[in-house]
Amino acid sequence: MAIDKSLQAGSTSMLLLRLLEEGDRYGYQMIEELENRSDHTFSLKAGTLYPLLHQMEEQGLLTSYEGAAEGARVRKYYRITPKGKGRLQEKKQEWERYTAAVNRVMKGGAVHAARC
Repeated sequence: MAIDKSLQAGSTSMLLLRLLEEGDRYGYQMIEELENRSDHTFSLKAGTLYPLLHQMEEQGLLTSYEGAAEGARVRKYYRITPKGKGRLQEKKQEWERYTAAVNRVMKGGAVHAARC
């Protein structure tokens, strides 16, 4: 069953920052890596990826540079910045709170301490 695209939209930048935390990558590498790690749940198109990368670069979360990929043509690589690492940590914490809350609701809720 396909995943609703609106559920994916809010997490894409966090996932890209996570990939770049591991090392510099060019766009197609990020597309492939997201697809592989998510069992094809995250299947980005270049028309979605590059505007997002440019926006993140404008926000100071990424920098880019040109480099050759193992004898291939010159590619544009992206690198996470210290500001990007900070944002990734914030997003990870936010994601943990969000998924925990969704799971509590889906499992019937948690008893609030004030109600005990």
